[in-house]
Amino acid sequence: MMMNWKVLKTEEDYNKASMRLMEIFHAEPNTPEGDELDLLIVLVKDFDEKHYELPELDALEVIKYKMQEMGMKAKDLEPIIGSKGHVSAILSGKREITLKMAQKLKNYFSIPAEVFLHSA
Repeated sequence: MMMNWKVLKTEEDYNKASMRLMEIFHAEPNTPEGDELDLLIVLVKDFDEKHYELPELDALEVIKYKMQEMGMKAKDLEPIIGSKGHVSAILSGKREITLKMAQKLKNYFSIPAEVFLHSA
């Protein structure tokens, strides 16, 4: 069910939005849920920035750590991210991780969605 989201002002609003975000994190772009997801990401990030001094957990660092942990090479990410060029651009920080990539990487490495939100 679609909700009418407004700027998050309370911890309760924030918790509701975060729960909903996790619920629909797999939503396809350009669908009502996809649009709601885009909005929630903005709202949650906004609340985070206003209320929490978060240690910056860099999504790239998390991915590199997971790769190391699993003994993976850059080429092992090609099925997830795309071409060799894409992979090296992402790993070197020259390219942003897109929402679609974030979703695939999140599932592949079992990374919490928040990691990608803060680096977005």
